[in-house]
Amino acid sequence: MSKKLISWNVNGLRACVSKNEFYEFIEKEQPDFLGLQETKLQEGQIEIDLPGYHQYWNYAEKKGYSGTAIFVKEEPLSVSYGLGIEEHDHEGRVITLEYPDYFVITVYVPNAKEDLSRLEYRMKWEDDFLSYVKKLEEKKPVIYCGDLNVAHKEIDLKNPKTNRHHAGFTDEERSKFDAVMNADMTDTFRFFYPDLEGAYSWWSYRFHAREKNAGWRIDYFVTSKVLDDRLEDAVIYKDVHGSDHCPVGLILK
Repeated sequence: MSKKLISWNVNGLRACVSKNEFYEFIEKEQPDFLGLQETKLQEGQIEIDLPGYHQYWNYAEKKGYSGTAIFVKEEPLSVSYGLGIEEHDHEGRVITLEYPDYFVITVYVPNAKEDLSRLEYRMKWEDDFLSYVKKLEEKKPVIYCGDLNVAHKEIDLKNPKTNRHHAGFTDEERSKFDAVMNADMTDTFRFFYPDLEGAYSWWSYRFHAREKNAGWRIDYFVTSKVLDDRLEDAVIYKDVHGSDHCPVGLILK
């Protein structure tokens, strides 16, 4: 039986839920796994009523910032929060679930910021996160999903030329994603749709970007290469609103 995994940067879960899109989408898709990023919550600020799902939350220490959550039908063998690295673990960016045949992670990768003031930190994060993934891989394969805050190739954003040195499309960030691909990982969407243009998961709220489909593909499912033969399809739910990101999905055999 196939499993449906979905990832969504909700850009503030309370706002997303208040627009009704959230529950409607979950009701319709019935994912086995749902990873959320940018929940922007502290503990006790919301009650999510999804019967049949186990819930796991990682909150940022700073209020109204970052944060991740996972909802799953099948209880995991174990759950861990963060990377186990002090300097990275204050912002609620990572949750890892362990299942019999793989680990699954939701991750919200730090944004380099418009003035690139966080680019150096971002580079350190990238190295440490990849090391974390490869360490887990020594035990079993890894699936990770989330807002990775990078458009990998020119095909992954509408205006590559004018965005070349902008956060999310700097040479540095793109080279870190190259490193992931070179470490025997698979970008599942490009695995199925290597040449598909206009496939985006984030649009600025400015300039009617979403109406014009002037977007970026920065939300991903990345998997250990050994899982390639279990990949069934990758999905971008471009018509689902409720956030400036749309959900993305992976169907697993």
